Amino acid sequence: MYHDEAADAVLKALNTSEVGLSSGEASNRLETYGKNELKEEEKISVVKLFLAQFKSFLILILMAAALVSALLGELVDAFVILFTVILAGVLGFVQEYRAEESIKLLKSLTSPEALIVRDGKEIKVPSSLLVPGDVLILQAGDRIPADARLLEALSLKIDESSLTGESVPVEKSTKVFPPETPQPDRKNMAYTGTSVTYGRGKAVVTATGMDTAFGKLAGLIGEIERERTPLQEKLDQFGRWLGIATLVVVAFVAVIGVLQGFSPFEMFLWGVALAVAAIPEALPAVVTVGLALGVRRMVKRHALIRKLPSVETLGSTNIICTDKTGTLTQNKMTVEKVYVNGTLLDVTGVGYEPVGDFFKENQPVSEDSHLHKLLLAGALCNDAGIVKEEEIWGITGDPTEGALVVAAAKAGIWKTALEEKHRRTGEIPFSSERKMMTTLNKSEGGLCAYSKGAPEVILDSCTKISLDGQEEELTPERKKKILDTVNELANQTLRVMGFAYRRVTEDILPEETEREMVFAGLMGMRDPPREEAKIAIATCSSAGIRTVMITGDHKTTGFAIARELGIFRDGDLVLTGTELGALGDKEFEDIVEKVSVYARVYPEQKLKVVEALKKKGYVVAMTGDGVNDAPALKAADMGIAMGITGTEVSKEASSMILTDDNFASIVSAVEEGRNILKNIKNFIAYGLTCHIGVVLIVLVGVLFWQILPVIAVQILWINLITDGLPPMALSLEAPDRGLMKQKPRQSKEGLVSKRMLIASLGLGSLIAIQSLGVLYWALNEGQSLPKIQTMIFTLVVMSCMFNAFNWRSEKLSVFSLGVFTNRSLIYAVLSTVLLQLAAIYVPILQTAFRTVPLSLSDWGLIIPLASTTLIAMELTKYLERKTHR
Repeated sequence: MYHDEAADAVLKALNTSEVGLSSGEASNRLETYGKNELKEEEKISVVKLFLAQFKSFLILILMAAALVSALLGELVDAFVILFTVILAGVLGFVQEYRAEESIKLLKSLTSPEALIVRDGKEIKVPSSLLVPGDVLILQAGDRIPADARLLEALSLKIDESSLTGESVPVEKSTKVFPPETPQPDRKNMAYTGTSVTYGRGKAVVTATGMDTAFGKLAGLIGEIERERTPLQEKLDQFGRWLGIATLVVVAFVAVIGVLQGFSPFEMFLWGVALAVAAIPEALPAVVTVGLALGVRRMVKRHALIRKLPSVETLGSTNIICTDKTGTLTQNKMTVEKVYVNGTLLDVTGVGYEPVGDFFKENQPVSEDSHLHKLLLAGALCNDAGIVKEEEIWGITGDPTEGALVVAAAKAGIWKTALEEKHRRTGEIPFSSERKMMTTLNKSEGGLCAYSKGAPEVILDSCTKISLDGQEEELTPERKKKILDTVNELANQTLRVMGFAYRRVTEDILPEETEREMVFAGLMGMRDPPREEAKIAIATCSSAGIRTVMITGDHKTTGFAIARELGIFRDGDLVLTGTELGALGDKEFEDIVEKVSVYARVYPEQKLKVVEALKKKGYVVAMTGDGVNDAPALKAADMGIAMGITGTEVSKEASSMILTDDNFASIVSAVEEGRNILKNIKNFIAYGLTCHIGVVLIVLVGVLFWQILPVIAVQILWINLITDGLPPMALSLEAPDRGLMKQKPRQSKEGLVSKRMLIASLGLGSLIAIQSLGVLYWALNEGQSLPKIQTMIFTLVVMSCMFNAFNWRSEKLSVFSLGVFTNRSLIYAVLSTVLLQLAAIYVPILQTAFRTVPLSLSDWGLIIPLASTTLIAMELTKYLERKTHR
């Protein structure tokens, strides 16, 4: 809109003029259009955020169990259950609250003040008070406060990377463009949130607030509902399964008991005991703590998780859709090639740090007069600067010009020192029509003109060339060789600039300055890929994770970077936004798995790509740093924003933020996510073993002996101490060897695999058989019921402690891992054993848990029996390894 109309027609349509609106008219329009602000997504209140932690089915069952226990007078049981539930809720709440507080509001992207023409005068007003029809004055360094149609563009360049993803600032003009021109190519428009890097201009505001391109993106983000994570779904599914199974078993036991002559009230009490045995009260707390500990480790590896359950999503991710600029690349234009004195030189060093060398056929180049002239021209015909803040190098001004200043500094030519000796006395500014810029600089040697621009334009202005220490004629043959070099560098996706100089007199006319110049050479530059990104992508590939590039940059640039980084493989497809727009949904879904590069795409199309991949069953992670990435970040299973260069909108839409903006950190995060999921599954399997054992003991004891082998308070104690410290220690287990060479887990895979369930059932049955054997033997020996219950109570706890070592790894032997490599587990087991000893031998606890002291001979029976859980699992793992060799 407005890009296809002449400037005069736009002013007329907006009922304004180049002298701006009157204050009265601006006030009226402010009433009509509202403030130039974004509507913020409604924030969840602190209370709602806290209550949201208690929505899972498992939590609700536990709260119901606490209520029933309280009604039956078992206040201790009720208190302990509620305590564990509230602990889990508080831990989840604190983590999510802290993460939300660390994310700034959307408004931080908007410009606080704008320079406008109002009542015929230039004034500064808060950007929130801008209205359609206001006339903006744009200068280098300004952030665009509203969408606007350009009225004047004097060497104007705007950095639109936050909106389009294009790494190079866009040269703006006032030309009229066809109606069908894509948004990134509407060079007569300026958009909210982008920045002026060079030149100056004037523009009329065409849209404000939510009507801007930026505002529409914010609205699009608000329309996207974030889906529940796989872990949330799995925990709820596990809770429902466990809850239903518990109710069925309890009902069965109660009915059988009543039929055998027990009173309904007595069977109800036994049913509650069985429910307590079946439900892992500490599971929500342990899962939350396990996630929180994982989050802490991830922060050390430069990843900030905003939602705890999102950690697990990383472990299931099988596609990473990544933006190019600033994510896979440095987002720092760097000179990589120099053509001087008829020779191509390589330039080392990346980014803005002025460290690097010049090489000719792998040999360093030093004290070269031709190179010095070229770098001198690049540094003097330049409005950018190089700065160092807090030990970090950066540039001021246009990135392309900044790259030239840095290249000169690598050769020891510092612009600040140069300008003292070569004072600028005049300038012919760059324009998109002329495609070149010239400065006049005066030194002790006289006045000299330095030019830079498009190679063909610079060559047309030259009659000579600096060659072999002389200024020789620029023959057609030499010109052709230079143009061939330009094409060679362009094919390497380098942006090529030509440079020239000429000695002039002070009375020279401007139109004569750019004639009969001496060609100094060429410089080729690009936004280089991150070296660590290439390694990270290779690691992802070996881990079964595919990387897809989605960029707003040009097709050739995106393709070249993708091939260099190993993203594009033979047989893959490259799609542009135009080509994607021409495809129907069904056509696109048929080829989406073959496309590895998307170029010149719009925000809505990024979203379309993510949704198409999700429809195919992929767990999609999307990385990005710009406003243009935000909708796709929110729609993805795992949105990953950049912490340093990322816009606040992208952070707001993300599930995770990389604090070092390094794509390689994603690999660390994925490994941590996989490890957390592995550990969660392992400690669930560990807990399931213990709970199955207790349920079978109570069930068989009631059915065959009409007694409770362990009482309700003992069952609760077993649950608390066995489901407390050991699982938390298991959550600290290091990744298994080869974890990042395994394929991602299927998103539909349950928390407990078939193998784990069989192992848990087998080990749980073993614990039950041993305990019931002790019950049978002790009854025949005439032992008292409290003694029998104490022995079984202790046997179950000790069996669970041996079982904890089984689940350090699902398949690897604890002895191959190293028994003492997880010291936290050693301490957890010792602490749990000490707590159990206290329950048996401390008088006040003996009364609470109805226990009696055990003799050494009792322990001589308990320890060997308990150790069989470890022996049985080690034997199973050994046989499996032997079978699969």
